[in-house]
Amino acid sequence: MADPRDPSQDELAGTEQPFVAHLMELRDRILYALYGIGAAMALLALWPGPSGLIDFIATPIRAHMPPDARLIAVGVFTPFFVPLKVLMMAGLLLALPWVIYQIWAFVAPGLYSHEKRFALPLIVIGSALAYLGIAFVQFFVLDKMFAFIQGVTPASVNATPDIASYVEAILSLYLAFGLAFQVPVVVMLMVRFDMVTVDKLKSFRGYFIVIAFVIAAVVTPPDVISQVALAVPMCLLYELGIWGSRWFARVSRAPDESPATPAD
Repeated sequence: MADPRDPSQDELAGTEQPFVAHLMELRDRILYALYGIGAAMALLALWPGPSGLIDFIATPIRAHMPPDARLIAVGVFTPFFVPLKVLMMAGLLLALPWVIYQIWAFVAPGLYSHEKRFALPLIVIGSALAYLGIAFVQFFVLDKMFAFIQGVTPASVNATPDIASYVEAILSLYLAFGLAFQVPVVVMLMVRFDMVTVDKLKSFRGYFIVIAFVIAAVVTPPDVISQVALAVPMCLLYELGIWGSRWFARVSRAPDESPATPAD
């Protein structure tokens, strides 16, 4: 059986580049990614604009505040820096596929053809799951969380949060859910690289449920709504990863690799 790592049959043989060439390539890819983020920020600055972005992300909490209530800005420079921070974050999210493509373009020359086959779908799946996690926060979690918080707020307290602390809180939730929704990708990679088998993943279900709720309790605000909203999808995505690992281990097999895989 042919060894794909044999220099005489290695499809990557002769493609090595000097270290300086790799650094120049890395520099170019970083610049291209920054250009994409800058272009996305410019587009968002034109429409809907920083104020429009702030209004959008503030929709969940404004829905549970009195009609005439508004978020406040405590710091002197908060009205300038917070919209700029939101614009940068929104630009990064909009340009995320372009940024991931630059990462892919940098590492692709060093991958074998069968590795390229599964790397690109993983990038697409990971990006889609990140967007799904952020959308889940914006359109479901925040609404339920603020409804709960406003419901337990004493009548003598006027809940008017500072815009800086509000943006910081929801950006941390975006990050937490975006990363947590990568569970299927992690599970499929662990199976593909023989770190664990599907049978072991199935037997680990009970422990993962506990781990999911512990992670949710640590990374989310101290309210039961957001904790359950993170832990339950993580458990469901864990099951999705177990199901997808069988398919992924099959389609990402090297040409000379035995059909028998740990997923079987």
